[in-house]
Amino acid sequence: MHSDVLVVAQPGRLPRIECRGALAARHTEPDTVHLVSAAATPLGGDTIVIRLIVEPGARLRLRSAAATVALPGATTTQSHARWHVEAAGELDLDLEPTIVAADARHLSDLTVRLADTAKLRIRERVQIGRTGEREGFWSGAMHADIAGTPLLRHRVELGTGSVADDALGAPLACVSELRYPEPADDDAGITLALAAGGSISTWQGARLYS
Repeated sequence: MHSDVLVVAQPGRLPRIECRGALAARHTEPDTVHLVSAAATPLGGDTIVIRLIVEPGARLRLRSAAATVALPGATTTQSHARWHVEAAGELDLDLEPTIVAADARHLSDLTVRLADTAKLRIRERVQIGRTGEREGFWSGAMHADIAGTPLLRHRVELGTGSVADDALGAPLACVSELRYPEPADDDAGITLALAAGGSISTWQGARLYS
């Protein structure tokens, strides 16, 4: 199944929402939108495309109603999520965790284009496996620019077949957080300042922390 979500934040009005497929979005506060599932997704073979536009002077908080569980499909184990962000205002993107269950393979690509006036916080949390599972695979890539200047090129893999795959001690959980223009000073893990401003914070472990 293919799912599309478009959210456009404009100053002084509710965000405009367009949805098609297995994902829906709902206004929960004047500047807050929650993603909700209309059907089980992502299954193997599914593609999710989410586009966020935050106009100058606007603020958008994007959340999700529940964790995302990636599952294998009948004919393939691989699913995709593609995010496209264009922000000149303030964006706070913090969804519930993605759980890659059974032997599913879930690939996530995030492309961010920021204006000089933008303020950004994006947090991504991933867990390989439900209780007793460790066969899944997740790959997450971030590609961010600020006013046409490269801000970040970042990629993380977890799970079976990943770069860090090791039966003795491979990480199965990850938290990544990108902030701009102010760097983070309150995150767990390792925080690296970016040359063009802001920071990227990364934590890895066996299980997601509260």
